[in-house]
Amino acid sequence: MSIIVHHLEESRSQRILWLMEELGIAYDVKRYERNPQTRLAPPELKEIHPLGKSPVIEANGKVLAESAAIIEYLAENEAFGGLAVPAGDPARFDYLYWLHFAEGSAMLPLLLKLYVSMLGENGAPLMQMRIDPEINNHFSFINAHLEGRDYFVADRFTAADIQMSFVLDAGNNRGGLDRYPNMVRVRKLQQARPAYQKALEKGGPYKMGG
Repeated sequence: MSIIVHHLEESRSQRILWLMEELGIAYDVKRYERNPQTRLAPPELKEIHPLGKSPVIEANGKVLAESAAIIEYLAENEAFGGLAVPAGDPARFDYLYWLHFAEGSAMLPLLLKLYVSMLGENGAPLMQMRIDPEINNHFSFINAHLEGRDYFVADRFTAADIQMSFVLDAGNNRGGLDRYPNMVRVRKLQQARPAYQKALEKGGPYKMGG
């Protein structure tokens, strides 16, 4: 299966490159740079998908967007499903939960923090009353789950770890992750994986991985 990953710098698509390296399958990368003023994706991405966002992959003549959908599809259909948790496995429940928790719950307050911070002092009340407490709510939950664990699911590395990696990166990038030691520890373990390092080489600069 020939796969093209449409990769936008400093974005969620970095974890798709990591997934591809973990799966050990051939793929091509088409890189896109953000507008230096607006930090938005370039209009060329709309030629691939109408929403003009990344990650997007092309596989078998079809276009697939959304991180969780891409990761779930590839993890189940490549490398003999070794990064997925199959139906019937007791860990499947937790696997699907963390695979979708990343974007369904955890990223919303982090995005709100990014946007509201642009308002300066005008956004401070909302930040203090709602956004920061909600981030703490989610991060405390994640941190507690990772107590005594190196992985999110099934005591082994799965695609759910790749999906959750961007939450850890975004949390670190926006400050405060050091208050959640289990998240910090697991993030370091992720970054030490050879496939993670290879994905950085393929994708180019990724400041959020610092």
